Amino acid sequence: MPPSVAAPRSLRRLFSTSSFFPPPAAAAAAAAQPRVEPEPNTNLFVSGLSKRTTTEKLREAFSQFGEVVHARVVSDRISGYSKGFGFVRYATLEDAAKGIEGMNGKYLDGWVIFAEYARPRPPPASPPNNGFPSYGHQ
Repeated sequence: MPPSVAAPRSLRRLFSTSSFFPPPAAAAAAAAQPRVEPEPNTNLFVSGLSKRTTTEKLREAFSQFGEVVHARVVSDRISGYSKGFGFVRYATLEDAAKGIEGMNGKYLDGWVIFAEYARPRPPPASPPNNGFPSYGHQ
């Protein structure tokens, strides 16, 4: 009988039948921080949209709850299909609150959608300069 050879640790993990792997320390630390709710504003983030949902359908669905100033389904540049989310801007905060109350968890084009106040876009990160001064800026 040949002597048994232990497989390297990485191969044991690859061929293991257990699907549990502890999360990396950074991911566990990020998950431990509570999620901050966005401040009420007139811009709503809508997720869970069907690939067939158009901007017109989104505007029509949300206009039942107030004056929609702008609606947009974000689509893929190549395929043209929806990425599954969009934005709706109302004229007033009251209309936005009614829009969330009326559409959050409801069906649109056969899919359950979720509406919440949109978070402001974070400022763009400056490219690293590797310790060298940038030209043209003091």
